[in-house]
Order: sequence, then C-alpha cells, then structure tokens
Amino acid sequence: MPGDSTLVNINGKAQEDYTYDAIVVGSGISGGWAAKELTEKGLKVLMLERGRDFEHIKDYKGANKHPWEFLHRGTATEQHKKDYPVISRGWALNEAVMDYWTNEQDCPYTEVKPFTWWRSYQMGGRSVLWGRQSYRLSDLDFEANVRDGHGIDWPIRYKDIAPWYDHVERFAGISGSKEGLPHLPDGQFLPPMDLNCVEKDVAQRIKEKFGSNRHLIIGRVANLTAPIPGRTQCQFRNRCWEGCPFGGYFSTQSSTLPAARKTGNLTVRPFSIVTKLLYDKNSKKANGVEVLDAENNKTYNYKAKIVFLCASALNSAWVLFNSATDIWPGGLGSSSGELGHNVMDHHYNLGAVGKVEGYEDRYYTGRRANGFYIPRFVNINGDKRKYLRGFGYQGAASRTGWSRDVAELSVGAELKEALTEPGHWTIGATGFGEVLPYHENRIFLDTSRKDKWGLPVLAMDAELKENEMAMREDIKQEMVNMLEAAGVKDINTYDRGHAMGHGIHEMGTARMGNDPKTSVLNKWNQVWDAQNVFVTDGACMTSSACQNPSLTYMALTARAAEHAVDELKKGNI
Repeated sequence: MPGDSTLVNINGKAQEDYTYDAIVVGSGISGGWAAKELTEKGLKVLMLERGRDFEHIKDYKGANKHPWEFLHRGTATEQHKKDYPVISRGWALNEAVMDYWTNEQDCPYTEVKPFTWWRSYQMGGRSVLWGRQSYRLSDLDFEANVRDGHGIDWPIRYKDIAPWYDHVERFAGISGSKEGLPHLPDGQFLPPMDLNCVEKDVAQRIKEKFGSNRHLIIGRVANLTAPIPGRTQCQFRNRCWEGCPFGGYFSTQSSTLPAARKTGNLTVRPFSIVTKLLYDKNSKKANGVEVLDAENNKTYNYKAKIVFLCASALNSAWVLFNSATDIWPGGLGSSSGELGHNVMDHHYNLGAVGKVEGYEDRYYTGRRANGFYIPRFVNINGDKRKYLRGFGYQGAASRTGWSRDVAELSVGAELKEALTEPGHWTIGATGFGEVLPYHENRIFLDTSRKDKWGLPVLAMDAELKENEMAMREDIKQEMVNMLEAAGVKDINTYDRGHAMGHGIHEMGTARMGNDPKTSVLNKWNQVWDAQNVFVTDGACMTSSACQNPSLTYMALTARAAEHAVDELKKGNI
C-alpha cells in the first residue's frame, strides 16, 4: 500500500486507485535525494525506476571477488563488445560491471551526430557507477552566461545554493582540502586524502613557477575518509563502480534510499517506465504519471500532488516530450521553444603524460579511489584566451606495475623477478572542458524508430563547436607547460576525440531561467507550464561550468524539495 517501504505488488490490484503525495521518477543521484528529502518532510512518496531492483551489498555480485575469480579475469568478451557497442567506445567495457549497463538492443537511440550515451537502468542508476568527483559551482559559473552573452542568465547565484551544498555534503560525505579559491568554493569536508610524494613535489614546482594562479590539489570526492552513521570509511580498494559493500562512497543504495525507507513513507516500484505526465488543463497541473510495466507491458496510472522528474537529463526531456501533447505539440514545458535544446556535456579524452625521474625508493599504499585536481585557471584573474570559459584537469602519479614491458629481459625467472619490482614513476592528467549552451545542440523524438516496448526513441543532434575545439588545443599545451615546469621528462600528449555524451555529464535539455519565454524551469526547478512538476537532474542546467556536476544536482534537488513542500502546505501547488 502507499507509504510502505516495500516494493509495490501490482498483481491483481487496481493501480489506478493508488494516490501519493509525491512521485519521484528515477532513482539515481537526483531521484534518491528527492525521495529522501520529501519522505523526511512527511510526504508519502512513490519512487519509480524503469529498470530492475538492485540491492545494496546483496547485488554487488563481484565486489568481493578476486580478479582471478572472474571467468575472463575482468576482460570483456567479444560477445560483450557486440552486445554493448556504445559502451565499447570508452573505458567502461569491464566484465565485472557489464550487466550494470543498459541493454542496448532493447533501448536504442538515433545518432544524427555521434553521441555516446552511457545508461544504467537499475535501482540507483549511475550513482553506483559514477566517478564521485564532487565540486561546487561558483558565481564565476552562475554569472558566465550573462557576462559573455552566451545562453541565458541563471536565475540563481551562489548564495542561493551555498546552504544546500552544505546540507548535501554533510550527508553524502565529501572528502577534500580547503583551498580558499573563490572560483572553487570550499565545502563541508571530511579530511582530505593524501597526494603521493611525486604529486606533492609536482604541486610545489607548479606553485613556484606559476604562483597563485595554478593549484594542484587532492580531488574532492564522495568517498568517506572517516565513518559516518550507517556507513564506514573507504577501504582504498578502488573498486567503487562494482558497488561498495562497506558503503564507503555515496550512492542511492548506501545513502539516500536507506534514509528514505527509514521514514516509512517510501514505496519503490522497479520495472516502471514512465511514459508521460498526466496533465490537467483546468488546474494547469500534473496530477500523476502513466507507467508502462517493463515486465508485463501493462499500463498503470499513479496520482500525486507533486512530481519530481529525475530520470536523467535526456530521459527527463523524453518524458516531457510525451506529455500534454494535446495542448503543446512539443510536449509539456515546450512553450518556450527550448525543451530538448541546449544539450551540454564536458569534453575530455585528451591531456598529457610523462616520466618522472628519481623517487625509486618511494612508493604508496592502497589503491586510492581518487586523484589530483587542477582547478580552472584560464579566462579568470586577468587571463584572456581566444575562447570562452575554461577547463580543469584530473590526474594522478603512480609507479608502473607488472604489466609494463621489460624489453631487455626474456621470459623466465629473471622476467618474473623484474616484474615484481615497481617500475618508474609517471604522471599525467586529463582535461575536462566546458561546453557552451548552443540552442542548435538538441535532442528530439524519433517516431520512426521504436524500442523494445514500442516507444519512440531519442535522436541526438549535438556536437562540439569552434569554441570547444580551440579550448582542446590549449588543454594539451597547458598540461605540457606544467609538466615541463615540474621537471617531467618524455612528455606525450594525446587526443582521442570527443563525441557529445562521452563525458557522461549530459545537461541542459530543460534549462532554468528567469523568463518562461526563454526557459523551461523557474528558479525553483518548477516547470513554468505546470508548477507542481520539478526537474532537478542535469536537464535543469543553464550552463555546464567545467566542474563535475553531480554535487550541484544534489543541492538543487534538496532545495527544490523544501520549496515544493512549503508551496504544498500553502496550497500554491
């Protein structure tokens, strides 16, 4: 029944009669936070997940296996490559997590332009698989559009979201160092992880060469460096994406879902594809959602006073496209002409790496689930480039291991002995650059193509443009400049190209704004055309900055949830 913390049992029950205070569509980072915040405020909440149930600890099938216990020692098979052609484009083709990724045959999409869409349709979504890097945006980012005239102005500033960054950081558990950088605000941090000896020396040499303009710091990461209630600290296994049995990193399973269930106000329904929001043109509100059961292909309606759409930037837009089409042919939220447009990502797949001489008597312990971060330093503090916005770097220093080539030795005992000793030190970093919000970068429904359930699929028509391409040249060169200044040798750059989506930070399809004529959402993440519908995942982003965005989704979701409950109590929605 509504309000319990178990899975909905649909067999033989009239689902159309089920009514809740709130419905949350999606169970990833944003959906988990919406469920937690709304249930803790006393609302009876239904969380809908289109994929399977996926239980904390129990379903982390390989997390406690040794590498040699996997049938193919972690290597993906030729069948995996055939079944997962999109995942095969990147680094995620790994035997341990292949069934965490979405079945690509069941769930196709159309690429008008190359687009790499990483999807995980299961409870927790990509919160199980994410890289956990957690950075705040600053007013440098919130004011960027209005300052350089590209895109529209954000309807909020840092002061509006700062208390919510505090709120989510304390609960999620973010480790990091306080640096006092205005463009990368400090947060409520657990003790930072350590830079290793080479990283510390390189950081010092960069500081000596470039002064206060550049900083190499330890990454700010959602891995616990101290236990918090219900979770123990990171074990430095660096196997996070297999699922952490210790709860050492933030995920829906380890964090927000247990909190929501503890209230007794949550109902979870897996295998539930939300096909549309049910819109009442008289009240100008949504009164629920239509669900297609992914197992029995039956359709059910669920009613609620408010709906939080947290299905991911692209899938949330898909739901809006399909909703209220009798009133707006382009879907609910399309009255501005911006729904599905302004698709953004972070472009990467390029950087530099080199060899560090010396330090042969130094090593490190454990497998740190983190690296270093170099915050943005271009187009700020008087620096001016030929392109807009900027980039940061993520990287690490390490010693080469057993898989290195030992060319001077042949097979046998000498080779084995040599490979038990660590090799030379290397250091490298990958750049993460901001993608501007271009109206012409868009997604739309491809009604000529259907998925397994007969539903229209998304078509992707987005690409990097001149601004990003100019930035990419700088990303490589500036990393070389810093490594050279630090005395690194044999430096090589790389650029593997970047199709939109590959950064796994898709954003912008239902942007926030101050004017319903130019935006889909208001400053509280409410759809202008139905203000009891809140969109708080990456779809809401008005610009992308260059920092990893997940922490911002968490903060915006918590902020929107409080506003939703306040408005509900006042009778305004």
